[in-house]
Amino acid sequence: MAQQRLAYAGIGALSAAYAVSQSVFTVEGGHRGVLFSRLGGVGDHLYGEGMHLRVPWLQWPLIYDIRSRAYKVVSPSGTADLQMVDIGLRVLYRPNPVKIQDIAQQIGDDFSDKILPSIIHETLKSAIAEFSAQSLLTEREKVSDRIRNDLQERARDFHIILDDVAITDTQFSPLFTQSIENKQIAQQQAFQAKFVVQQAAEEKKQKIINAQGEAESATLIGEALKQNPAYLKLQRIEIGKRVSKYIANSPNKVMLNTDNLLLDVKGVDYLK
Repeated sequence: MAQQRLAYAGIGALSAAYAVSQSVFTVEGGHRGVLFSRLGGVGDHLYGEGMHLRVPWLQWPLIYDIRSRAYKVVSPSGTADLQMVDIGLRVLYRPNPVKIQDIAQQIGDDFSDKILPSIIHETLKSAIAEFSAQSLLTEREKVSDRIRNDLQERARDFHIILDDVAITDTQFSPLFTQSIENKQIAQQQAFQAKFVVQQAAEEKKQKIINAQGEAESATLIGEALKQNPAYLKLQRIEIGKRVSKYIANSPNKVMLNTDNLLLDVKGVDYLK
């Protein structure tokens, strides 16, 4: 009898412990919970972090993580100029903590997989269709802001908060990519041709300036000779000195008259 009573007591203790464990639930940090009842459905009370009571079998908790999580998607979209582009988008999302009851009633615990893909694809296609393919490269910040604002407004209808929306990748069709490369090559060639034309113009201008300088120099020399013929006589003497110096340093003996040395002393009167 004693052993039987002991066994009943042990079973009772285990049953009591099980009943107590089923009568409480814990909400961990960064989570929120609501109770679902077999009689009334999702309750109105929002449970924060800590331990809470429930009625076993009749109630059980629905726990939601309210911390930000990343969701990535790649969506093929068409631009305003009919170019196809694959847009990679990353969003940081979390459920609205004060709307957990509505999410549990209307969507369920897998709300991210049910809602995010559809609204992201819809928003991307709508926003990208208003920009040209080139503007996706030159106005990336403007495009990103447009997508962020539209997507945040769309997600708000489903009680989802988007903390960040960022374009991670932009892949154009091979044909469009090749056309961009060809355009860049053409621009570089045009710039090089323009540089060559400018360089030729500068060289032409420099030659004209040099020619004008030589012409002015010749004019000045001519005017100087008219006013003072002795200048030409001095030039003849200087040239004669150079020729005689060259001949004197030569190993060969050369006999020249004064005419060949440009020193026609007898024929020219330098004192006049």
